[in-house]
Amino acid sequence: MMDWRKLLSTYRIGISGPGRTAVERSNFQRDFDRIVFSGSFRRLQDKTQVFPLHRADYVRTRLTHSLETSSIARSLGTAAGRFVCGEFDTGGCSNDDIGAIVAAAALAHDIGNPPLGHAGEEAIRYWFTDSVAGRDIASRLTAEQCADISRYEGNAQGFRTLTRIEMPEQRGGMRLTCATLGAFSKYPCSSSDGGKSHGVAGKKFNFFCSESDMFAEMASQCGLIQTGPKSWSRHPLAYLVEAADDIAYLIVDFEDGYRLGLIDYEELENFFIPLIDSEKAIKYMENLGSPVARVEYLRAQAIGHLVIKVAECFENHIDELMTGTLDEPLIECLDCKDILDRLRKRSVESIYNNDKVAEVVIAGFEMGAGMLDVFMPSVEELADETLGTGKASFRTHRIINILPPRSRRTKDELWLSSPYERLMCVLDYIAGMTDGYAVSIYQKLKGIAL
Repeated sequence: MMDWRKLLSTYRIGISGPGRTAVERSNFQRDFDRIVFSGSFRRLQDKTQVFPLHRADYVRTRLTHSLETSSIARSLGTAAGRFVCGEFDTGGCSNDDIGAIVAAAALAHDIGNPPLGHAGEEAIRYWFTDSVAGRDIASRLTAEQCADISRYEGNAQGFRTLTRIEMPEQRGGMRLTCATLGAFSKYPCSSSDGGKSHGVAGKKFNFFCSESDMFAEMASQCGLIQTGPKSWSRHPLAYLVEAADDIAYLIVDFEDGYRLGLIDYEELENFFIPLIDSEKAIKYMENLGSPVARVEYLRAQAIGHLVIKVAECFENHIDELMTGTLDEPLIECLDCKDILDRLRKRSVESIYNNDKVAEVVIAGFEMGAGMLDVFMPSVEELADETLGTGKASFRTHRIINILPPRSRRTKDELWLSSPYERLMCVLDYIAGMTDGYAVSIYQKLKGIAL
């Protein structure tokens, strides 16, 4: 069984300890602030949540989705924390501390997602396995390195962003507490171990080869149970981060679907009212003047009631959470699961697979693979020229100037010797792009715009 005194670790990778403790901010509040003020978080303002490149002013982006998810997560963490602090030795941590950990982890949960949503991930995977340039690089990588890219995952890019890309001059990157990194890691395994771990923890993966040592260090500090060579059980608080994300996208994306005319008011009401199950709330809602006001009220009430139910579920499954044996998300354990399943199915049909969304996603797919087709051969030519084994073309030298210095480190021995390192540096650049910037760069590379 895991120990809450370790699970709530304030240890920060890179400084071999908890760091300075400030009176005005707890260690976990400092984590939250570091994420808020990072460039990677700021760029989420122009990254797709559901509706890519949409001009409506009320549609959520990854930034607003992350803020809303974090708000839900703080409520979940604080509520669950009351139970944890009452039943376990937390080493002095309060329920507010637990709320702050879950809020910070949820704030960062999408920070590694490439532009244009999941299409960006798929584009990278497709390019690596199906393009000439991708297969050429694959032939020079290890099996583990190939698994990183062929199964490319925004969650792993997120861990890399937090521990390496932001503040790259220091080991540990942003140097968040291990508690926050543990709660952030919904899939605590490598690409090669992903799928082997039991249950939901092995559905995807949370770190690349390049960050495996730091992930292992975090898992050790938190006392996570090791389940394989490079896999661990989930941190109990990761279930709350996952639940906050589930609640946000199920309820809020449906609200966006209504605002865009993809969902009728009556249908939204039929889904949300059973989740609330409160005569008082329903009577209040019926007296509101406009459908938009009623939808906003129903959304708020549905989220509030789901937070209460998930916190109770956390308490009811605490033994499985502490032994790392809960194989499904908390939201799947709720008594309203059938309603949420139908809500999810309806969202897939009318929102996520909407024609206008699909058109932009297809374009994004081509765009991601297209940028890699231009950048990677140029980077490889530059490395060969620096090593004296080839000569880079005039075109390559012009393309290379578009890349940031971190993606063309010709004085770095690791970059020069490792095609994996070079590829990861280019992927860092692409994954960090906003939707609008990615479109602009792709158009310039293809001569569509100047």
